[in-house]
Amino acid sequence: MLADQPALFNALSDCTRYLRDQWRTPEQYVLDTFARRDIVLLAEDHAIRHNLLLVQRLIPLLPAVGVFTLGMEFGASEDQAALDALTTAEHYDEDLARRLMFNYNVGWAYHEYMDLYRAAWAYNQARPGDARPFRVLNLSYRYDWRGAGPVRTPANTRHVFPRGGTERYRAELIGREVLDRGDKLLVLTGGVHALTRCPVPEFDFNADGFARFDDGYMGHRLHRAAPGRVATVWLHRPLDSQLHGPAERVHPAGGAIERVMARFTERRAGFDLLTTDGVVTPLGALPDDSYYATGRPNFRLADLADGYIYEMPFRDYQGCTVDEAFLTADNWPEAQAQWPDPHWRPRPNSPAEYWRAVGEYVDIGQRYAQVIAGEEALGD
Repeated sequence: MLADQPALFNALSDCTRYLRDQWRTPEQYVLDTFARRDIVLLAEDHAIRHNLLLVQRLIPLLPAVGVFTLGMEFGASEDQAALDALTTAEHYDEDLARRLMFNYNVGWAYHEYMDLYRAAWAYNQARPGDARPFRVLNLSYRYDWRGAGPVRTPANTRHVFPRGGTERYRAELIGREVLDRGDKLLVLTGGVHALTRCPVPEFDFNADGFARFDDGYMGHRLHRAAPGRVATVWLHRPLDSQLHGPAERVHPAGGAIERVMARFTERRAGFDLLTTDGVVTPLGALPDDSYYATGRPNFRLADLADGYIYEMPFRDYQGCTVDEAFLTADNWPEAQAQWPDPHWRPRPNSPAEYWRAVGEYVDIGQRYAQVIAGEEALGD
């Protein structure tokens, strides 16, 4: 990390000058990236409201740069025909939108994710009759959580995921639906699924340094299948720490991003970390000591992602809006039986417990408490 003050001052100054010369809004940055890449993977921390609003704003802008499809981690491919019908129908069916999301994840009761369907529908309603419709592409399939045990084993995991590993499934689906057709795609997915050049450190007691590196995620697979055509754009979020993993959140690049952005009045920006020519930008050169740096003593932000989007300090983050109509008396038995990842979050025993878990997940003040407490010291 940049421990000495002169080095830190010079690095922050270089970053500030670069941003002033290359300033773009997040929307413009994503659109510009499609001039150089066919697939852009937006790496989100789930259920952050402004990230979903960004994607909603992008949907009517994307066709101008030849992008007519949004890929979503949260959606089952079995429901693709129904989703296509929803987004091209004469009238929007909010109940169907809920059902499609429920089919994939019975606990994903958040308006902003389903509102992406509505944004696609609104674009399709306004487009000229002969224009290509905008499509939302479901990248996952329906899992069966009834067979999940208290811990994951190969046997019970095969029951939960009958179509095999989700990373391979998603990458192959994108290959068929997008890459093989010479098409373009914007993907919204969790951060780890979007990594292309950065293998993920995993604890392994038998490995040298007690870590192995997993390059089997969706982004890694797409990067190998279509080198030069795929970009990872990281949406600003805390990272797990090297010492304590997800039990401790830390600032990306030790807080350098926040220090730079605090110098600007307008802070919504998208910027390169690594250019398509392989040039590391001043922001990409910022050293990072997060969990992703495990086993990599000279790790930089450019080793994590190709681009970056910053919108606001962590203290201003809000979680997605809970949809109180998502759970009903009729679908409660299914919600309880198909509650996802029960080894991580216990199955709810009542609708009250269900709603408590759904609400706690979008309590961003609690989720980000550690980094919010440290923002004042960063000068933001």
